[in-house]
Amino acid sequence: MKSDVKPTVCVVGLGYIGLPTAAIIARSGCRVLGVDVSQQVVDTINRGEIHIEEVDLDGLVQGVVARGLLSASTQVSAADVFVIAVPTPFGPDHEPDISYVLAAGKAVAPVLKPGDVVILESTSPVGTTEALRDMIAEARPDLKCPGRTSETPDISVAYCPERVLPGHILKELIENDRSIGGITPRCARKALAFYKLFVRGTCVVTDSRAAEMTKLVENAYRDVNIAFANELSIVSDRMGLDVWEVIRLANRHPRVNILSPGPGVGGHCIAVDPWFIVHGAPEETPLIRTARGVNDGKMHHVVAKADALVAAYPGAKVACLGLAFKANIDDFRESPARFVASRLARKYGARIHIVEPYAGELPIEFTDTGASLIDIDTALEECEVMIVLVDHDVFRVVPLAERAGKVVYDTRGIWPDHPVAAADAPGLRLAS
Repeated sequence: MKSDVKPTVCVVGLGYIGLPTAAIIARSGCRVLGVDVSQQVVDTINRGEIHIEEVDLDGLVQGVVARGLLSASTQVSAADVFVIAVPTPFGPDHEPDISYVLAAGKAVAPVLKPGDVVILESTSPVGTTEALRDMIAEARPDLKCPGRTSETPDISVAYCPERVLPGHILKELIENDRSIGGITPRCARKALAFYKLFVRGTCVVTDSRAAEMTKLVENAYRDVNIAFANELSIVSDRMGLDVWEVIRLANRHPRVNILSPGPGVGGHCIAVDPWFIVHGAPEETPLIRTARGVNDGKMHHVVAKADALVAAYPGAKVACLGLAFKANIDDFRESPARFVASRLARKYGARIHIVEPYAGELPIEFTDTGASLIDIDTALEECEVMIVLVDHDVFRVVPLAERAGKVVYDTRGIWPDHPVAAADAPGLRLAS
């Protein structure tokens, strides 16, 4: 890439990370083509609209599309830089599935030319970037690929994971530090030059395997710490303690910072990525595996408590507050709230009402259950039992006066002022 000429960029995958990334790159002055398998997504973006919820993303996409800097297609076209941001799920035995990554590489390979840079951003098990390079090498034997030639390679291949917080993605794509791992140091330098076009955070170069592991470690670290909080909440429940009070007091220690418990752990990152480490070193990861078990088990613990509460109030209308995996977003992937609410809906049917301000309709697993989607005002007027599963701001601001007399099971600790009463009395508040 010439320093005085902005590269053309192709972003493969226009989901929660791919679309914001494509829009940020386009805003820097690069001409960007976004590629997605969904024609509906492509059409939406080409109208200057968005198909996901993210703060300020709608205005940014509208602006860069109107300026001709961002367009979308279902087909990959030639570019100078290719950014792959597709899903990496796991299989039934928690084995990593990198088929989407390899499929994206297969789509990119035919249009590659000497000088191009291919960057994988998808969270991936260690060795995936090398597997992507190998697939490209097999598809394009005419190109000299890094690490497979003693000569100067024709293309560069690197790995650079995102590390963003939903609801703050646009800001963090620019301001957060990035770990850029190249197949070779030359590859890392090529990718570094690209990211410096739009990233203000510090860009640190390393090799691809270290960068892949770094991303997994970051999310496993979070998972382990959340597991401690979730296990503590179960212990406190057994002992009749208020876990929120215990955590608040413990965190007054200058070297203690316990996270907040909840109904489990969700999202495509923290609930998935630790399994990639476990899969790569199953005998050496008892702590990481146990943390995953604790956090998945917390969902079942919450289901059991919610089930007992609903059963204790026969005929009462029940509001499940939230389906997203975290507050103030519309991402329901691996969501513990969705898991809990759907199981209650299957058992109690029309008694269950879902309040999710970021959903226009209920997910497919609620079909034929009789459960309905309502707003928070209707829930406060009509439902006697409130089960808080997500700490959306719209739930946090509900004053005590509007919750008076409600039976509340608060898995997020957003209503600490709600009165505690005997189990058979109105106004019951249960800790997480």
